[in-house]
Amino acid sequence: MGAVREDRERGSYSVGRARRELILDVAIANFAQLGYSQTSMAKIAQDAGLTGPGLTHHFPTKKHLLVAVAERRFTMLREFAEQAPEDTDGTGPLRQMVWLSELLHAQPGMIELFVLVTAEAADPTSAAHDLYLARYERVVSELAAGFHRAVEAGHLRPDLDYDGIARECIAVADGLQLQWVLTGGRIDLIGLIRNHLERLAPAILVSGRTVDLSGEVSSARR
Repeated sequence: MGAVREDRERGSYSVGRARRELILDVAIANFAQLGYSQTSMAKIAQDAGLTGPGLTHHFPTKKHLLVAVAERRFTMLREFAEQAPEDTDGTGPLRQMVWLSELLHAQPGMIELFVLVTAEAADPTSAAHDLYLARYERVVSELAAGFHRAVEAGHLRPDLDYDGIARECIAVADGLQLQWVLTGGRIDLIGLIRNHLERLAPAILVSGRTVDLSGEVSSARR
Protein backbone atom coordinates (compact mmCIF):
# COMPACT_ATOMS: atom_id res chain seq x y z
CA MET A 1 0.00 0.00 0.00
CA GLY A 2 2.84 2.34 0.82
CA ALA A 3 4.37 1.88 -2.63
CA VAL A 4 1.00 2.50 -4.32
CA ARG A 5 0.47 5.68 -2.33
CA GLU A 6 3.99 6.86 -3.18
CA ASP A 7 3.38 6.22 -6.90
CA ARG A 8 0.12 8.16 -6.75
CA GLU A 9 1.79 11.08 -4.99
CA ARG A 10 4.59 11.09 -7.54
CA GLY A 11 2.08 11.02 -10.39
CA SER A 12 0.06 13.82 -8.82
CA TYR A 13 3.21 15.92 -8.42
CA SER A 14 4.15 15.35 -12.08
CA VAL A 15 0.70 16.40 -13.26
CA GLY A 16 0.76 19.48 -11.04
CA ARG A 17 4.23 20.43 -12.26
CA ALA A 18 3.22 20.04 -15.90
CA ARG A 19 0.11 22.15 -15.31
CA ARG A 20 2.18 24.84 -13.62
CA GLU A 21 4.58 24.96 -16.59
CA LEU A 22 1.61 25.19 -18.97
CA ILE A 23 0.24 28.14 -17.02
CA LEU A 24 3.61 29.89 -17.24
CA ASP A 25 3.77 29.27 -21.00
CA VAL A 26 0.30 30.76 -21.42
CA ALA A 27 1.07 33.71 -19.13
CA ILE A 28 4.30 34.56 -20.96
CA ALA A 29 2.51 34.45 -24.33
CA ASN A 30 -0.31 36.67 -23.08
CA PHE A 31 1.98 39.12 -21.29
CA ALA A 32 4.10 39.43 -24.43
CA GLN A 33 1.10 39.93 -26.73
CA LEU A 34 -1.25 42.02 -24.58
CA GLY A 35 1.02 43.43 -21.89
CA TYR A 36 0.95 42.58 -18.21
CA SER A 37 -1.66 45.13 -17.18
CA GLN A 38 -4.06 44.13 -19.98
CA THR A 39 -3.86 40.40 -19.28
CA SER A 40 -6.44 39.10 -16.83
CA MET A 41 -6.21 36.00 -14.70
CA ALA A 42 -9.49 34.89 -16.31
CA LYS A 43 -7.86 35.04 -19.77
CA ILE A 44 -4.88 33.01 -18.58
CA ALA A 45 -7.15 30.42 -16.97
CA GLN A 46 -9.25 30.16 -20.14
CA ASP A 47 -6.23 29.77 -22.42
CA ALA A 48 -4.73 27.17 -20.09
CA GLY A 49 -7.97 25.20 -20.01
CA LEU A 50 -8.50 25.79 -16.29
CA THR A 51 -11.15 27.22 -14.04
CA GLY A 52 -10.40 30.33 -12.00
CA PRO A 53 -9.91 28.28 -8.81
CA GLY A 54 -7.75 25.84 -10.77
CA LEU A 55 -5.42 28.70 -11.72
CA THR A 56 -5.31 30.31 -8.27
CA HIS A 57 -4.47 26.93 -6.75
CA HIS A 58 -1.09 27.29 -8.44
CA PHE A 59 -0.79 31.11 -8.47
CA PRO A 60 -3.01 32.95 -5.96
CA THR A 61 -2.56 36.34 -7.67
CA LYS A 62 -1.22 37.78 -10.91
CA LYS A 63 1.79 39.12 -9.02
CA HIS A 64 2.65 35.58 -7.90
CA LEU A 65 2.46 34.57 -11.54
CA LEU A 66 4.68 37.46 -12.60
CA VAL A 67 7.34 36.48 -10.06
CA ALA A 68 7.23 32.88 -11.30
CA VAL A 69 7.74 34.12 -14.87
CA ALA A 70 10.77 36.10 -13.71
CA GLU A 71 12.12 33.04 -11.93
CA ARG A 72 11.79 31.05 -15.14
CA ARG A 73 13.83 33.72 -16.94
CA PHE A 74 16.63 33.37 -14.38
CA THR A 75 16.57 29.59 -14.76
CA MET A 76 16.68 29.92 -18.54
CA LEU A 77 19.69 32.25 -18.40
CA ARG A 78 21.53 29.93 -16.02
CA GLU A 79 20.96 27.00 -18.37
CA PHE A 80 22.16 29.06 -21.34
CA ALA A 81 25.25 30.15 -19.40
CA GLU A 82 26.16 26.54 -18.73
CA GLN A 83 26.38 26.02 -22.51
CA ALA A 84 28.99 28.75 -22.96
CA PRO A 85 32.27 27.60 -24.54
CA GLU A 86 35.41 27.29 -22.44
CA ASP A 87 37.29 30.53 -21.81
CA THR A 88 40.71 30.30 -23.45
CA ASP A 89 41.87 33.93 -23.48
CA GLY A 90 40.24 35.75 -20.55
CA THR A 91 37.36 37.20 -22.55
CA GLY A 92 34.96 34.38 -21.67
CA PRO A 93 32.93 36.32 -19.07
CA LEU A 94 32.52 39.24 -21.48
CA ARG A 95 31.52 37.01 -24.38
CA GLN A 96 29.04 35.20 -22.17
CA MET A 97 27.34 38.49 -21.25
CA VAL A 98 26.95 39.45 -24.91
CA TRP A 99 25.69 35.97 -25.73
CA LEU A 100 23.06 36.01 -22.98
CA SER A 101 21.98 39.53 -23.94
CA GLU A 102 21.47 38.47 -27.55
CA LEU A 103 19.45 35.46 -26.47
CA LEU A 104 17.23 37.67 -24.31
CA HIS A 105 16.84 40.22 -27.09
CA ALA A 106 15.30 37.46 -29.18
CA GLN A 107 12.55 37.23 -26.51
CA PRO A 108 11.52 40.86 -25.96
CA GLY A 109 8.57 39.91 -23.81
CA MET A 110 10.94 38.45 -21.23
CA ILE A 111 12.89 41.73 -21.07
CA GLU A 112 9.69 43.70 -20.47
CA LEU A 113 8.61 41.32 -17.72
CA PHE A 114 12.05 41.47 -16.10
CA VAL A 115 11.82 45.27 -15.90
CA LEU A 116 8.28 45.07 -14.56
CA VAL A 117 9.22 42.65 -11.78
CA THR A 118 12.23 44.81 -10.90
CA ALA A 119 9.81 47.49 -9.70
CA GLU A 120 8.06 44.87 -7.56
CA ALA A 121 11.39 43.71 -6.14
CA ALA A 122 12.13 47.17 -4.75
CA ASP A 123 9.46 46.51 -2.10
CA PRO A 124 11.07 44.46 0.73
CA THR A 125 7.72 42.80 1.45
CA SER A 126 7.26 41.61 -2.14
CA ALA A 127 7.75 37.99 -3.11
CA ALA A 128 10.05 39.29 -5.86
CA HIS A 129 12.42 40.94 -3.39
CA ASP A 130 14.16 37.82 -2.10
CA LEU A 131 14.17 36.30 -5.59
CA TYR A 132 15.94 39.30 -7.11
CA LEU A 133 18.31 39.68 -4.18
CA ALA A 134 19.39 36.06 -4.51
CA ARG A 135 19.61 36.42 -8.29
CA TYR A 136 21.94 39.41 -8.12
CA GLU A 137 24.20 37.84 -5.53
CA ARG A 138 24.43 34.61 -7.53
CA VAL A 139 25.03 36.30 -10.88
CA VAL A 140 27.66 38.65 -9.45
CA SER A 141 29.39 35.73 -7.76
CA GLU A 142 29.38 33.60 -10.92
CA LEU A 143 30.61 36.41 -13.18
CA ALA A 144 33.33 37.41 -10.71
CA ALA A 145 34.39 33.76 -10.43
CA GLY A 146 34.85 33.69 -14.20
CA PHE A 147 37.07 36.75 -14.01
CA HIS A 148 39.09 35.23 -11.16
CA ARG A 149 39.65 32.01 -13.11
CA ALA A 150 40.99 34.10 -15.98
CA VAL A 151 43.33 35.88 -13.53
CA GLU A 152 44.65 32.52 -12.30
CA ALA A 153 45.17 31.45 -15.92
CA GLY A 154 47.29 34.55 -16.50
CA HIS A 155 44.90 36.28 -18.90
CA LEU A 156 43.55 39.09 -16.70
CA ARG A 157 45.32 41.63 -14.52
CA PRO A 158 45.47 40.50 -10.88
CA ASP A 159 45.28 44.01 -9.36
CA LEU A 160 41.61 44.79 -10.08
CA ASP A 161 38.39 44.50 -8.08
CA TYR A 162 36.54 41.90 -10.14
CA ASP A 163 33.58 41.73 -7.78
CA GLY A 164 33.05 45.43 -8.43
CA ILE A 165 33.59 45.00 -12.17
CA ALA A 166 31.02 42.18 -12.22
CA ARG A 167 28.45 44.41 -10.52
CA GLU A 168 29.21 47.21 -12.96
CA CYS A 169 28.72 44.94 -15.98
CA ILE A 170 25.40 43.64 -14.68
CA ALA A 171 24.23 47.16 -13.79
CA VAL A 172 24.98 48.35 -17.33
CA ALA A 173 23.20 45.39 -18.94
CA ASP A 174 20.12 45.65 -16.71
CA GLY A 175 19.99 49.45 -16.95
CA LEU A 176 20.09 49.27 -20.73
CA GLN A 177 17.26 46.75 -20.68
CA LEU A 178 15.19 49.31 -18.75
CA GLN A 179 16.01 52.01 -21.30
CA TRP A 180 15.20 49.59 -24.13
CA VAL A 181 11.72 49.05 -22.67
CA LEU A 182 11.14 52.76 -21.98
CA THR A 183 12.09 53.72 -25.53
CA GLY A 184 9.95 51.01 -27.08
CA GLY A 185 13.02 49.14 -28.32
CA ARG A 186 14.49 52.12 -30.17
CA ILE A 187 17.98 51.88 -28.65
CA ASP A 188 20.56 49.37 -29.85
CA LEU A 189 20.52 47.21 -26.75
CA ILE A 190 23.02 44.61 -27.89
CA GLY A 191 25.33 47.13 -29.53
CA LEU A 192 25.50 49.28 -26.40
CA ILE A 193 26.19 46.30 -24.13
CA ARG A 194 28.82 44.99 -26.53
CA ASN A 195 30.49 48.41 -26.82
CA HIS A 196 30.73 48.72 -23.04
CA LEU A 197 32.35 45.30 -22.71
CA GLU A 198 34.73 45.92 -25.62
CA ARG A 199 35.87 49.15 -23.93
CA LEU A 200 36.38 47.22 -20.69
CA ALA A 201 38.45 44.42 -22.25
CA PRO A 202 41.76 46.30 -22.81
CA ALA A 203 41.65 47.60 -19.22
CA ILE A 204 41.46 44.12 -17.68
CA LEU A 205 43.43 41.96 -20.13
CA VAL A 206 47.10 41.51 -19.32
CA SER A 207 47.85 42.01 -23.01
CA GLY A 208 45.83 45.23 -23.14
CA ARG A 209 44.51 44.20 -26.54
CA THR A 210 41.14 45.15 -28.02
CA VAL A 211 38.56 42.45 -28.71
CA ASP A 212 35.64 41.96 -31.08
CA LEU A 213 32.60 40.53 -29.26
CA SER A 214 30.23 40.44 -32.23
CA GLY A 215 28.52 37.25 -33.36
CA GLU A 216 28.59 35.63 -29.94
CA VAL A 217 25.40 33.57 -30.24
CA SER A 218 26.37 31.87 -33.48
CA SER A 219 29.96 31.26 -32.42
CA ALA A 220 28.96 29.88 -29.02
CA ARG A 221 26.54 27.40 -30.57
CA ARG A 222 29.06 25.92 -32.97
